[in-house]
This record gives sequence, structure tokens and C-alpha cells, in this order.
Amino acid sequence: MTQSSIQAVVFDWAGTMVDFGCRAPVLALLEVFGEVGVEVTEAEARRDMGRAKRDHIRALLAAPRVADAWRARHGQASDEADVDRLHDAVEPKMRAAARDCAALMPGAASLVADLRARGVRIGSTTGYTRPMMTDILPLAADQGYAPDVVVCAGETREGRPSPLMMWKALVDLGAWPARRLGHRSLGVRQRRWLERDGAGQLAGRGPGRPCRGVRQGSMGRRRALCGRNDR
Repeated sequence: MTQSSIQAVVFDWAGTMVDFGCRAPVLALLEVFGEVGVEVTEAEARRDMGRAKRDHIRALLAAPRVADAWRARHGQASDEADVDRLHDAVEPKMRAAARDCAALMPGAASLVADLRARGVRIGSTTGYTRPMMTDILPLAADQGYAPDVVVCAGETREGRPSPLMMWKALVDLGAWPARRLGHRSLGVRQRRWLERDGAGQLAGRGPGRPCRGVRQGSMGRRRALCGRNDR
């Protein structure tokens, strides 16, 4: 098989390689906010999808309608103690929901096998913490997906939309320079950070559209950062 000029591909997890529809974070967030008497909609829960869960909760609490609902229910604005409390509550729910939603996307395992056969190293980043990933990693491996590198939320000084998780993944993979990136709105901001240093360029094209340089298969949504050999 022809060797690829791509050194490495870094995938997201939920909604990209596992959990079609990215249901686990939504289910956990709706449940946790409901338990404190503040109902959030699925659209609100999805708005900052991809962020580290602590940042995701902070963004939800800052949303005007949710902030008003919180103030009406609790008599004051939310603060960092509330963020901590909600995050502590969401972590076990996220772990349980993620375990239940750990089925691989159709075509994910075959795509990775094809990339590996072409000499491409496989990395991953996620907005989940390492404990949230504890059950997902072996379940994914049993289905044929075990990336060489997994970077979780909280393992870099800043999470998304900064590029630090991507950079860490590429450093651990030994792949450089970073040329191409796509991850919905958060990825656009990551790309701007990378491009400011002359290191990044948008390649992913949003939900349902593949990253250039990755063969189209039966898998739908792909978001990847590619380090290329051609430089």
C-alpha cells in the first residue's frame, strides 16, 4: 500500500469516532442542571460542545437565559463554587453516559486501519477528563480503535479553543509541522491561533464533510489535525 505524506491525524472523540450525535454530554448536562432546578435545552447544552466540561458548564451558566433562570431559582448569580459543584456532579454522570454511548461510528475502525496501513500515526483529543475516558478507551479498543495518543481535558494549561491539546498530541506523536485543522466553531478559533504562528490551516469542513487528505469512507463526520511530511 502507498505510504501517505500525512504523518499523523488527530481525531476528536464524541460525535467523531464514538457516540453518533454526541449524546453523552447532552444527557449528563441536562440531568445535572435539572437536579439543581435550572432546566437547560438541548440546543443550549450543545452550544459549547467540545470544550472541557468545566469550561462548558461555565459557559452554560453565563448564557443570558440560563443565568436569569439560575438567579430566579437560587436568588443570586452563579459563581465558581457553583461551577465546581456542577462539575463534580457531572463527572460520574458523564462517565456513565459516555460508557453507554461508546459505540464506534460506522467506518471509524476501518478508516483508522487504512491510515495505519499507510504509515499514519493516530492521536486524539477530547473535552472529557481522563476519568470520563476510563471506560471508553477499552470499549473503543475492543471495537478496533486504540489511538497512539489520547490528550484529555485538564492535561494542558488551557483547553479548547486554544491549540494546546492539539500541539501536545502532535508533540507526543512526533509529528510536525501542523498544517491542517477542522473542528466546527471551536476548530476555527484553534486554527486562527495556529495560523497566527504560521502553523495551521483549515482542512475539516464541518459536520458531514471530511478533512482533506483523509480518504472518504462510510464514516460521516471527521475532524482532524494533520501533520504532513511535505515541507
